Amino acid sequence: MQDSSGVTYKTADAGYFEKRGLSRYAGVWSLWALGVGAVISGHFSGWNFGFATGGWGGMLGAGMIIAVMYLGLTFSIAEMSPALPHTGAAYSFARTAMGPWGGFITGLCENVEYVITPAVIVTFITAYVNAILGLDPAYSPIVWVIFYLIFIGLNIYGLELSFKVTLVITVISLAVLVFFWISAFPSMDFGRWALNIGVGPDGAAVELPEGNGSWFPFGFSGVLATLPFAVWLFLAIEQLPLAAEESVDPKRDMPRGILLGMMTLMISAVMIVLLNPSVPGVGSFHLSTSLEPLLDGFKAIYGDGGVVLFGLVALTGLIASFHTILYAQGRQVYSLSRAGYFPTFLSVTHRTYKTPHVAMISGALVGLAVMLIIWFALGATDASAAIGSILLNMAVFAAMFSYIMQAISFIMLRRNMPGIERPFRSPLGIPGAVLTVIIAVVTLSYQVQDPNFFKGVVWVAVWFAVAIAYFAFVGRHKLILSPEEEFAIEHSGKKFPSALKPAE
Repeated sequence: MQDSSGVTYKTADAGYFEKRGLSRYAGVWSLWALGVGAVISGHFSGWNFGFATGGWGGMLGAGMIIAVMYLGLTFSIAEMSPALPHTGAAYSFARTAMGPWGGFITGLCENVEYVITPAVIVTFITAYVNAILGLDPAYSPIVWVIFYLIFIGLNIYGLELSFKVTLVITVISLAVLVFFWISAFPSMDFGRWALNIGVGPDGAAVELPEGNGSWFPFGFSGVLATLPFAVWLFLAIEQLPLAAEESVDPKRDMPRGILLGMMTLMISAVMIVLLNPSVPGVGSFHLSTSLEPLLDGFKAIYGDGGVVLFGLVALTGLIASFHTILYAQGRQVYSLSRAGYFPTFLSVTHRTYKTPHVAMISGALVGLAVMLIIWFALGATDASAAIGSILLNMAVFAAMFSYIMQAISFIMLRRNMPGIERPFRSPLGIPGAVLTVIIAVVTLSYQVQDPNFFKGVVWVAVWFAVAIAYFAFVGRHKLILSPEEEFAIEHSGKKFPSALKPAE
């Protein structure tokens, strides 16, 4: 049957959902680890590129602005996720608030984010591995494949194992950061090293040999230009609602896990932005192009003798995020597929382990394909230096659209569905969601202006165009009455006859 949105629904029998069953395991600390683990790699690599556009003060200011955006977002999803406790998460929120097209567009944005983000992280993992083992960067694609195989395998093998691994490596990652902070604090020289960036005649960053430069060498425009990099300090905390159907008590534990995770990340972000560039011999200028900033900090403090040990230690944060975002990638593809927005075969779960193995493998193959296209298009030498930045901005670009759509969904749900059960209510309310939208729009505008980022943005636009064309001509005629769809239809007041066409 077709509804007024131009979509056609099919009913699904018990067998359809039996092939797509999930199991429940996660409690509040598992959810906390999932959220923190997803983000923590951003405190090991990636954020530091912002020194080139804003200097130290620009990075700090951008981080504070982005923290406000994420507070507005996380409080919003902490309210929406227990009210709509479905694996669809962002897509589910937007589907209920804005209909099938709004749900699909939001889900698509999140899909790009969660397929590309593991690719970004594995490029940073590879940089650390190359530095530790002295490997030629030409062999990087082999390292990518090895890490994908290992961690896709762990995620497929079972939910309980996946969450236990996530908790352990997240705790280890935080311990590594705390150890670095304690090591760096006694020797830090903030003025000499953190403030060693000036502006050259061409407007680009230059090193100040004696340091003690301006906090804001590029002015307020530098703060705004640094917003896309500051996002990396918090990117993917919003993935937590994807675990709703695998949480023991999502209405109680989901808000707690989200907010505890956000508090943890804010503390860590302040410490790493302050201490990493303040280590003598490192500095903001060097970090502005470094693929392994934390390892550089350890080497400056303890010397090159322990490079292998400290490199392995520094890898933990990257591995934590890689593992947890592969989890999110699988659930995100699974939820859109189960509801028919993507081909339904993608949502079949493993008979024994009840994990969405087809979705995870498919997402990993797409991520690897994007990486290899960039690798061979640029050539191994240029790609090894540029691929992380290109992929990072593809992920951030998609994420900003996702945040805008989720914040709008929150506002619409508050206004149009005030009566649905809300176990948690955002203390920031609609103003917090409005701030999220404004900051996300500004971040997007600065991404588009930078020619170095525009290549990635164009490829995301192509991705969007192809997927929207698929949904317009194929997907919208094959939607399934999944839990998210049934909830949205019920609360929209529409009535569908029981004699719908069965799902295949």
